[in-house]
Amino acid sequence: MSPGPSAAHRRELADFLRTRRARVTPELVGLPHGGRRRTPGLRREEVAQLSGIGVTWYTWLEQGRDIHVSDQVLEAVARTLRLDRSERTHLFTLAGAAAPSSDRDHVLDEATLRVVDAVLPFPACIQNARYDLLAYNRAYARLIGDLDAVPVSDRNTLWLTFTDPAWHVGLVDWEDAARRMVAQLRAHLADHAGDTSWTGFVRRLRAASDKFSALWDEHDVTDATTDRKPILNPAVGLLEFELSTTWLAPGPGARLVVFTPADQDSAVRLDRLLQEVSVSADGAASAGTGVSPVPAVR
Repeated sequence: MSPGPSAAHRRELADFLRTRRARVTPELVGLPHGGRRRTPGLRREEVAQLSGIGVTWYTWLEQGRDIHVSDQVLEAVARTLRLDRSERTHLFTLAGAAAPSSDRDHVLDEATLRVVDAVLPFPACIQNARYDLLAYNRAYARLIGDLDAVPVSDRNTLWLTFTDPAWHVGLVDWEDAARRMVAQLRAHLADHAGDTSWTGFVRRLRAASDKFSALWDEHDVTDATTDRKPILNPAVGLLEFELSTTWLAPGPGARLVVFTPADQDSAVRLDRLLQEVSVSADGAASAGTGVSPVPAVR
């Protein structure tokens, strides 16, 4: 058995957890505020509850006690505290563990990113089977709201569909799209049944959305995709798109999706939308930070 983390690492881990806990408000994780709080952020017992672990166990972890913590516990805590990829890796390192790979760790080479940018003015994105957005161009970023303003850990089209009011309005066929996406996620979960990042994502969505929870409980599955998508943009109005999907790896892995205007009116409105978007100096494809393929975990 490998030695556990040093005392210095445990102290750093304790401080790291306390600061991460302080920045997560109850509202962010679907909990009632519960009146006055002595400290900002979540309480220890709330982190433990949301992570599915004992309060005493989490308290010992945050106190820097010399205990062995499983990868599953660390993964659950990282999810609850909404850690991004760098923070998650830091957490595992301080705990003396190797961070497991994530679905977001699909390698996006420069040639692929150039394709995402080259299809402008057409919106395009790369997403995985869990609907994490791995990359997107500036046209896609402004289809609904401002995707660059969304925290990296929330850049997932299924999460936004069920939790972001702007997406509820922007997706004209919201009911059909939501039902289809949930059924696709259920079908893909069969290939990731033991993956805590997948099961944790489902738990997080169930906690955040009663509608998702109800659809999930129906156990519908499908591999059907759509070839047409209407989007109501707040700035330019209705945009009708035909979708083209290209799989970047065998099986239901990462895929490139290009949105082509389905009619002349949509093409004109898309052009007007792009004119209203401030163009960055290099116009690079966005991923994670908005300028490079920086993945995040959930």
